[in-house]
Amino acid sequence: MLNKIEIFNMAQAMAQHAATRQTAVAQNVANADTPGYRARDVASFAETYQTQTSQGLRATRSRHFLPGEDSFSAQTRISATPGTESPNGNTVSLEQEMLNATDVKRQHDMALTVYSSSLNILRTTIGR
Repeated sequence: MLNKIEIFNMAQAMAQHAATRQTAVAQNVANADTPGYRARDVASFAETYQTQTSQGLRATRSRHFLPGEDSFSAQTRISATPGTESPNGNTVSLEQEMLNATDVKRQHDMALTVYSSSLNILRTTIGR
């Protein structure tokens, strides 16, 4: 039932995006000393969500799309920050990764807040 309400879909997509970005941050920190490793990041949620929802295709019946075909997915990309390469070719900046991790936590908290607030509004409207 909740998967047909757009605000819940957006909150879920935001949480998935935060998880994908957290994975990229964790991989960057784990490879901070790996020679030649390139730091990775994920495009912003706004860009990713807008790209995936602006295609104009919406399932109006359960059999229009195959399962999982219209799910949210964010792609990890190599982040381009010029001038941050270390002598061994590594581009990971631990300071930047700490900032990214803080941003991921903020985004995940926002997704949870959107979800719980929307759920409270829904409960209020049905009288529970």
